[in-house]
Amino acid sequence: MCDGGGPEAAQRSAPRAAGGAAVDPISLEPVDELVVTMLMDNTYDGLMADLGPARRTPIARLPTVPAPQYEERRTYPGLVAEHGFSALVTVRRGGTTHVLLFDTGISPDGLAINTERLGVDVGTIEAVVLSHGHLDHAGGFAGLSRLRRGTSLPLAVHPLVWTHRRFAMPGAPEWVLPTLSRAALESEGFTVVERRQPSLLLDDAVLITGEVDRTTDFERGLPFHEARSDGSWEPDPLILDEQALVVHVRGRGLVVLTGCGHAGAVNIARHALRLTGTDRLHAMLGGFHLTGAAFEPIIEPTVAAFTDLAPDVLVPAHCTGWKAQHRFAEALPEAFIPNAVGTAYAFAAAPG
Repeated sequence: MCDGGGPEAAQRSAPRAAGGAAVDPISLEPVDELVVTMLMDNTYDGLMADLGPARRTPIARLPTVPAPQYEERRTYPGLVAEHGFSALVTVRRGGTTHVLLFDTGISPDGLAINTERLGVDVGTIEAVVLSHGHLDHAGGFAGLSRLRRGTSLPLAVHPLVWTHRRFAMPGAPEWVLPTLSRAALESEGFTVVERRQPSLLLDDAVLITGEVDRTTDFERGLPFHEARSDGSWEPDPLILDEQALVVHVRGRGLVVLTGCGHAGAVNIARHALRLTGTDRLHAMLGGFHLTGAAFEPIIEPTVAAFTDLAPDVLVPAHCTGWKAQHRFAEALPEAFIPNAVGTAYAFAAAPG
């Protein structure tokens, strides 16, 4: 089971180099159970019903808060939804359980509020992984630090998460994005671990993909996105710090968790399969970044590729966009599950 933390636990939880080069299969240990709990996403529906492996958190099961306008002087607040993403990942192999946090949402307090309302014990979190450095995934560290009271925690990132970035769209004012501060995070007790290559962590039960191979001809990155380099702004459509999490559920196949999917949802799925030498995509959850006019033309080839991959569960969330979600629901009705904050997806090993 999860231990009490401290420096030794932090060392065990820190990502380490995966055995073998990326061209060779990585020995990702199969797990007996995986639970992915959505702590932050763009939507919350307090009346949504359970569906397949998805277990919802209805309003009535959440704690109340003070509200003087009611006779009872309390009400049910539900959960916070925002344009951001965060997921709690719990893996179990035999009698050992590990917990990590993937991304932190966009606001300083949204993740912390949902964590408290859901009754999550942040003391069980053994590591944090950032999918990339954008504000909608890296904004919740202040609230997380408050709940953890400054205790140390490994933070796995790609070295480019510290890059200064902006959007420079024709005919529109530039939008300079907030830049993560390594010094600020370290002052809050996070031990930063940088790696570009694939990494294994938590007793080799979780794989961080590192940089994702771009192999499709239609997933070309984020237009008008720029990075500051040597004092000038340069095109940065690929967002190379984008990485995903991969877990192998015994007898089922891979479960892949994405942040925004800037590397391309299809690229990420294929990369995970190649890295592990596994031929089965059991589930894929997270942001697929198919919203907006620039990405709507690639919805159809993305849907076609996932139809071929035939996952058992598909949860396109966050920045996927409603048009793409509708197409996934139409093309893969048995696999598609709409997401909502507070949903826990439970994946169990195949019998026998």
